[in-house]
Amino acid sequence: MAGVMGSLKLEPAQSRPDLLADPVAKALTVWPEDAPIDADQVLVAPIDPGLADTAEFCEAYDVGLEVSANCVIVAGKRGESVRYAACIVLATTRADVNGVVRKRLDVRKCSFAPMDEAVRLTGMEYGGITPIGLPVDWPILVDARVVATPHVIIGSGVRHSKIAIAGPALGALPGAEVIEGLARPVE
Repeated sequence: MAGVMGSLKLEPAQSRPDLLADPVAKALTVWPEDAPIDADQVLVAPIDPGLADTAEFCEAYDVGLEVSANCVIVAGKRGESVRYAACIVLATTRADVNGVVRKRLDVRKCSFAPMDEAVRLTGMEYGGITPIGLPVDWPILVDARVVATPHVIIGSGVRHSKIAIAGPALGALPGAEVIEGLARPVE
């Protein structure tokens, strides 16, 4: 995995809770036994928090956009009810929020959740939100391209580190649903 993950110094995430948001560290302690990988195969690496945004991160750490995954929190409204979901897409794509996501959430209107709301509800830092450790009642919508990628880099819940994980493992998280066409290539 090291060659695919550029210059990152990876180690088992469970051994470095200081590099994880609390909800992420807790989720790793109750990792599903039937997951395609063991919790000790979830790796983490420290990074400069000023380089946490995808483009800057990939350039600084020699990680390809095609193996960098983003977790975006969306909020959809139907009447007075708000429904949240996480969308996991590769950095070379963008989630189809107003099409596929809106239909999947069965809402009239859907958009990216406001930053302060996403941070408050996830217990994670903006720019580091990850699908590991999200509220259990939220669907995790994973683009099929992510699952088809052997290993990806994604947030760790904080801006000062990144997680390396097998793409198929993201599609097997509790509450995850793999969706073909969830994202569209960036033009």
